[in-house]
Amino acid sequence: MRQIILLFAAVLFFAFFTVKGFSQEKTELDEMLREEVEVENPVYKPVVSFGIGTLNFFGDVNDYYRNYLGSHPGYRVNVSTFMDSRHLYRLNFYMLTGNISGNDRSFNNPEKNLNFKSEVINFGINLEYGFRHFISPGRFITPYISAGVESFRFNPKADLYDSHGRRYNYWSDGTIRNIPEEAPNAGESIIISRNYVYETDLRQADIYGLGDYPQIAFGIPVSAGLDFRVSDRVNMRIGTSFHFTFTDMLDNVTRGVSGINASKRNDRFSYTYVSLHLDLFSEPETVIVERLYADVVFDSLLVTDSDGDGVFDLYDECPGTPQGVEVDERGCPVDSDGDGVPDYLDKERDTPPGAMVDEYGRKITPEKFAEVLSERDNAIPRDELHLVTSMAPYRFPGSLKGAGDELPEKFRFVDTDGDGKISFKELTRAIEDFFSYDSPLTVNDIYELIDFFFSQ
Repeated sequence: MRQIILLFAAVLFFAFFTVKGFSQEKTELDEMLREEVEVENPVYKPVVSFGIGTLNFFGDVNDYYRNYLGSHPGYRVNVSTFMDSRHLYRLNFYMLTGNISGNDRSFNNPEKNLNFKSEVINFGINLEYGFRHFISPGRFITPYISAGVESFRFNPKADLYDSHGRRYNYWSDGTIRNIPEEAPNAGESIIISRNYVYETDLRQADIYGLGDYPQIAFGIPVSAGLDFRVSDRVNMRIGTSFHFTFTDMLDNVTRGVSGINASKRNDRFSYTYVSLHLDLFSEPETVIVERLYADVVFDSLLVTDSDGDGVFDLYDECPGTPQGVEVDERGCPVDSDGDGVPDYLDKERDTPPGAMVDEYGRKITPEKFAEVLSERDNAIPRDELHLVTSMAPYRFPGSLKGAGDELPEKFRFVDTDGDGKISFKELTRAIEDFFSYDSPLTVNDIYELIDFFFSQ
C-alpha cells in the first residue's frame, strides 16, 4: 500500500512540474502579443476526482499497534459542483470503499484477544468551504474543510480458525494453541499460527447474542486538507476525513458484552488520502487574447462579400453570382457536368464530356455549332481558338482539297514529331507561341499554316 501511495504522489509531482515548466517557456514576443484576460461569468461544470488512501478504525477492537500507512487501502470517487455564484461553497457527491479492521491482543484477558475485518461501502454528500473569503482564486495552495452526511454498508468477519480448522486459543505466555490453557490436557497442546483469513461471519455466528443487527448505518464525515493547483484544469488534494458513525457494531462488539470492557462511544474510522481533481467540462476562467492586430482597423474590402455567396470579394473569381446559387471554393457557380454552363442555367445537366452545347447547356450538333460561330461578328477570343479549328471541316467544306501537299520548309520546326504533317496539337502550340512572342512566324504565316492544316 505504501508503494502505491508513493507512486501516485510521484506521478502527481511529475505532472505538476511538467505543466509548470511548459507554462514558463514563454518568449518576450509571446508576452507582447498575447494577453491573459479573465472571462466574465464563466460556466462551471461538475469536477470529477479520483482518490486513493488508507482507512483506520477506532472502536472497541483496535490494533495493538497502529500504522497509518500500513492500514487497508481505500478508494474514493467524487463529483463536485459549486453551490453559489461567488464559488465560495462546493457540494460533493462521493463513493468510498475499502476495508477496516482491528486486531486486539491481551495477555491478561483471553476474552480481549479479538479481531475483525469488514468491507465498507459509503455513499455520501458534503458541503465544502475553500476559504475564498480570505484567499484569492488561483493560489498554489488553498485549505478546505467540509462536513456532510453518509450512509454505508458493513459486514464484520473474524479470523477464528487456522487453515486446518483449529480454533485459536490465546495463552498467557503469548502463544496461540489448539486447546484452551485451562483445559485438563493443556500439556498436550501444540502451537498454531493465525492465517489472517477472516472466514467467520460474526453476525451469523452471533457469538455474543447480539442478534441479527442492521448492517446499514449512517454517519457524519468531517474533512480537512490542502488543495494544490497543478493547472487551470487539474488540482491535487491531500486530506483526511473522520467518519463519526451512528452504530457501535462495526467490530461486532458493543457495551454490555460479557467479559469485554467496551467503550460507550460509537465506532469511528478515518480516511487519509491523496486525490486528483479533473475539471474537464467547465469554461476557462481566463483566455489568451492575441494582441497583434488589436489596434489595426481592417479594410472592409478584405472581409466584404458583395454577392453573398460565402466567398470574400478578394478571393471571388466570379463576382455577381445570383443570390442562392451554389458556388465552389472559388466563388463560381457549380457546373456539375463541366459543359461550361452553370447548373442554375443548365437545362441539361447530364451532358456527356466534350459535347457541344448552347447557352442553356443543351447538346447541339457540330454543324449547328459551326453555324453559330459563323454568325458571330466579333473577334474570336484566344481561349476559343480551338473551337475555330475543330469546326473548320463544317465551316469550310472545301478546305480538304489538296490533301497530300508537301509541308513547306518554313513550317518544318512546327512538325515536332517529324511525320511530315501538322497535327491539331502542333497547330495550337504554334498559335500559342505566336501570341506569346515565342515564334518566328508572321501573321500571314499563321494563316498559311492553318490553311495547310486543313488541306492535308
